[in-house]
Amino acid sequence: MSSLSDPLELSYIRAVNLALDELLQSDRRVVVYGEDVAIPNGPFGATKGLHAKYGDRVFDTPISESAMVGAALGAAMGGLRPIVEIMYADFLLVAMDQIVNQVANSRYVSRGRLGAPLVIRTQQGSTPGSCAQHSQSLESMFAHVPGLRIAVPATPQDAFAVLRDAALIDDPMMVFESRRLYPIKGSVRTETGFSRMGQADLVRSGTDVTVVAWGTALNWSKEAAEQLAASGISCDVLDLRWISPWDRAAVLASASRTGHLVVVHEANRVSGFGAEIVSVAFEELGSDLKGALRIGSEPVPMPSSPVLSSAVLPTADRIVAGVLSLLKEKVS
Repeated sequence: MSSLSDPLELSYIRAVNLALDELLQSDRRVVVYGEDVAIPNGPFGATKGLHAKYGDRVFDTPISESAMVGAALGAAMGGLRPIVEIMYADFLLVAMDQIVNQVANSRYVSRGRLGAPLVIRTQQGSTPGSCAQHSQSLESMFAHVPGLRIAVPATPQDAFAVLRDAALIDDPMMVFESRRLYPIKGSVRTETGFSRMGQADLVRSGTDVTVVAWGTALNWSKEAAEQLAASGISCDVLDLRWISPWDRAAVLASASRTGHLVVVHEANRVSGFGAEIVSVAFEELGSDLKGALRIGSEPVPMPSSPVLSSAVLPTADRIVAGVLSLLKEKVS
């Protein structure tokens, strides 16, 4: 483990792998399983080397997401701390009954006697050629369900820290990683790695507009903020990190100060979580909030063509255009 003065330079997917390794090493109750996570080392390498190191505590399952999640709930109630990998977030829909009706309600229907200390980790979002059934971003669908905690880490540091956090909490956790971000490298501190559940991270300070993003949308937002700076527009950029619970205090404080709010997410704009944030901001801030805007993917099935998908996704150019439209009175 590195010292405070010696962070590790890791890719996002390697940070996930390291978090799983440390959890398996530190707690024998932890088990990791899913499709192709053991012998093949995981479809994206998140579990590389773990089966060889920890044996049957890391194992492959049949292709049945419902069975995987149902078994995790039973194992969690029996004293284990399972971490289940769902290969693509789209496949969570096969396990909706187990997640929404069973896992999320376990503590409530047992009058608090039975918790569900389990983690469902998956990856989502569009990459070239992935097509409609392997490109959906579904975090808002599950944020609607009481009893689930939802994280969407955007950096290697948070990929490590959020997973470490999630596996130590006595509630069901869902961690939505990003396939697009897996190769991106960054500094990771392992000894201070906890992500402070429900707290956003201010990654850029500004005065004119608050930009809130998570997951892949964070990098697009940071790129947009750089471009806007050249036009004299100063952006607060908040990495929300957690969708349930989300950092209302940080968002409201920033939006109150700048007077303008833009929420960006890769998920469809229609009924996305950005609508919840904007609604709360107007309810709480009233006339102090001069304007707000949601920027998300267009509400169409994701094309496999990179050219077409770039027209659908909330890329930096679309964010810049949205912010300039919102602030048109400032730049006119």
